Amino acid sequence: MKKYFITGLLIWIPLSITFMVLAWIVGTLDQIIEWLPNGLQPRSLLGFDIPGAGLVVGLVILLSTGLIAANVIGQKVVRYWEALLARIPVVKSLYYGVKQVSDTLFSSSGQAFRKALLVQYPRQGSWTIAFLTGKPGGDAANHLKGEHVSVYVPTTPNPTSGFFLMMAKEDVIELDMSVDEALKYIISMGVVAPSPHIAPARPALLNE
Repeated sequence: MKKYFITGLLIWIPLSITFMVLAWIVGTLDQIIEWLPNGLQPRSLLGFDIPGAGLVVGLVILLSTGLIAANVIGQKVVRYWEALLARIPVVKSLYYGVKQVSDTLFSSSGQAFRKALLVQYPRQGSWTIAFLTGKPGGDAANHLKGEHVSVYVPTTPNPTSGFFLMMAKEDVIELDMSVDEALKYIISMGVVAPSPHIAPARPALLNE
């Protein structure tokens, strides 16, 4: 009975958590419907709410925004909007700080989270998974001797929090592991280990 009980838990726990997370995401996005005029909302048109309608509206808004911002007129509007935000002291710092991070993370030409690394943290002899985020910059780079890299060490099981470190390049080991595999490894607390890879020798770190 114990064996069957544990087997049932192993099946239902991932399914339950997955459905709960999806339900939370859909429920949160459904609040976008409230942005529409009352006459255009499903409850006014059909007499009842449609679950997931906010998700569809959100996708339409994102795609429309991207389409508009991709042309010349849209780029001028974006520049005007950013110039307007730059005149507001607190909003300027917050907006441009978030924009810099998002541009770095989602830019196709950026190096953020492009490689999984093996580093010693929080002390020598203890190893953990980290992600390459680039090279040290600003005045910090002037005080570092030798070649260094910037890495992000996520926490387990929540990889959205972690630590930013600048480490000597020779102390960092590049792994033959995708970012997705590394994230699964971290979130599972080492239970879901990536499959071993057999790959040819790689170029030096950050020289690809």
